[in-house]
This record gives sequence, structure tokens and C-alpha cells, in this order.
Amino acid sequence: MTEFKPGTKALWSGEKEQLAYGATQVPVVHSVSFGYDDMDEWYEIATGQREGHIYGRNTNPTTQAFEDKVKDLEGAEAATSFATGMAAISNTLYTFLKPGDRVVTIKDTYGGTNKIFTEFLPRSQVEVVFCETGDHEEMEQEVAKGCEVVYIESPTNPTLKIIDIERMAKAAHEAGALVIIDSTFATPVNQNPLQLGVDLVLHSATKYLGGHSDALGGVVCGSQALIDQIYHYREINGATINPMGAYLLLRGMKTLHLRVERQNENAMKVAQYLKTVDWVEDVFYPGLEEHRGHDIAKRQMKGFGGMLSFSVNGGLETVNHLLPKMKLAKRAASLGCVQTIIGPPATTSHVECTPEERAAMGIPEGLVRYSAGIEDIDDLIGDLDQAFKSLPKELYV
Repeated sequence: MTEFKPGTKALWSGEKEQLAYGATQVPVVHSVSFGYDDMDEWYEIATGQREGHIYGRNTNPTTQAFEDKVKDLEGAEAATSFATGMAAISNTLYTFLKPGDRVVTIKDTYGGTNKIFTEFLPRSQVEVVFCETGDHEEMEQEVAKGCEVVYIESPTNPTLKIIDIERMAKAAHEAGALVIIDSTFATPVNQNPLQLGVDLVLHSATKYLGGHSDALGGVVCGSQALIDQIYHYREINGATINPMGAYLLLRGMKTLHLRVERQNENAMKVAQYLKTVDWVEDVFYPGLEEHRGHDIAKRQMKGFGGMLSFSVNGGLETVNHLLPKMKLAKRAASLGCVQTIIGPPATTSHVECTPEERAAMGIPEGLVRYSAGIEDIDDLIGDLDQAFKSLPKELYV
């Protein structure tokens, strides 16, 4: 559906082929197996010579509709889905890495991803090189030494740093490396990395794509040749999304464009408000002109996203007093929901990491991650304001 704009694709892409019985909505197909009376037809579908389904661990009509919708939104040739976002990340990395290979990445990736790089890949004798996030020269130097994969996030979780995607893709390809990006924070509405030279774009579909915090899922998009390899790894290792989860994500994506536009607006206004609060030491949001990556973000993003973070005077003790006072923010370990969600990295994005590991990634204990919902902006700012005014003055250092 390349002739239509993202808001239309979010509604219509991937669905027509899966409709049945005159239904206007994609059905949830729970059947584990798919039967065929004609043995030749069964064999051709089983061997990939023609389209169809044979077993739920491999493919499913509901799941295919979800994959096709994301594929169209990202402008990709193909997509394949997973049980969770971390399954998408881990399966993709293990598809293309083997003992002796080298990965170049950034220091402050999502906590689960960081554990793959620090704990699991080294067990497989894969060398992982961490570069200062945003130091493009350092990354280019390391990539030029040789590597198989360059892995980036932009914006990053939870400090909202920005990577020049086109520049890193160029450096990776000059070295013969595959470049992979986690674009969960941006969403396909705000950013399309494949158009900037990236080979594979990943999403934790649990977050913005679903948008209601009621379904787990992950997805990766790219060329047919690359997706075929990832799909083969996934079908054998079994990290398959369930049909009901795929349906809920598919339904959530119908409002993706509207939700993200509102979340972009709300996050910008919240960030601007936080800049006026004495308790706030720094605000991390790429939409702010003073943000280090603002110019790059302005060039490669259509919107700056619904995620921001801020650090507070008094550190974790202030955070512990502030968050319970908020009435319009779920204190939970997720993001991208229609409702505002808030929490420190110690219990959200980097709960798997020690305080020392978080510090090494440039994540202070007094950082608060804020996922703007679609509430009325006056209510969100009013809620923050009353929460800050309730803080004990003796906490202020």
C-alpha cells in the first residue's frame, strides 16, 4: 500500500487477504494446524513453493496480517513476528552471529539488550564493543576495524540520545556489516530507518504498536532475504507470537497514527514544563532545541516521540517521594500506552542491571522515565505540578 499515507496504512494494510465470511475485521485463528486433502498442495505449501499455513509455530493468518501491516508502515519487503520484543532482538542477533564474530554497539541500549551483549553473546565467543552513545567518530573507528553487526537504538532507552542513522549505516556497509536498529521509541509514524540505509528495524510491539499494554509481541522488518533467515531461526527455536496477541496488536495499530501524534504533542509540552521546575536538574527529550541530538533528530524524524526522561535534585529519594504523589501516571514497567506511564530505570528499562552498570551506561539513579499518554495536556501538567509541590523541602540539596 505504498500509495497511501501512514495513517491510512495503519488501518488498511495487511487485512484484506485474511478476511473471511464477509467479515470486516481480521479473525483470530486459534487453530494450531492447517489441513489439506490434496497432498501436492500440502507439500508445496510446506516447502514454501506457494502461500499457505501448515502449523502455528511457523505461520498463522492473524499473525500474517499483523506482520504485513508493520511491513507496509516501515516500507519493507518483509517482516516476521515474535512472542516479545526481546525475542525479536535475541533471535535476530543469533541469526547473524557466530563464534569469532564482532559486534559494535552503543553503551546505553535497553537493559535486556545490554544483558545479551554483556552476558550471553560473550558465552558464544562473540566480541562486543561498546562505544559512547552519540560519539559517531568512535563508532566509525571501531566499525572500520571490522565487524559483522552494528547495533543501535535511536532514540535510546531511557536517556533519549540520538544516533545519526544514515551516517552509521554508511559506516557499517563500508565495512561489510549488517546494521540493525531498535526503533521502538520512534515508531514507524515518526521514523523509518530502512529509508536511511538500515538493514533491519526492530520493534517491541508490546509498546506503541499495540498501545494498550494488553499484548506482548515483537517484530523485525527488512529485505525478504534477511527476513527469511530470521524467520527460519525463529520457526525452529519457537519464539512464536500467539494469535490472540497478534490480533490485539493488529487492533491497536488501527489508532497508531492518532495516538502517536497526540503523544508527540504531549511529550513536547511536558518537557517544556519540566524545564521550568526547580526540582528538575535536566530534561532529556530530542524535541528540545538544547538537546544534543536535536538537529539530527529533526533531520531523520517526523516527530520527536512520546518518550522523555528527567533527572531530579535529591536523586532516588526524591523519585521515591514524587512518583506516589502522581494521580495520572501508571507506575509500571512499560511504555507507549494510551495512559501515561512513569518509573525509574531501576524498576523499568534497566531492572536487570546493577546500580554500577546503570552508572556506566550514563543512567543516574535519580532519573525518571516518562511515557506520555493521550490525556488532556493541562491535566498531565497539573498532575506533575501538584506532585512537585508536595515534595518535602528538606530533600532539596
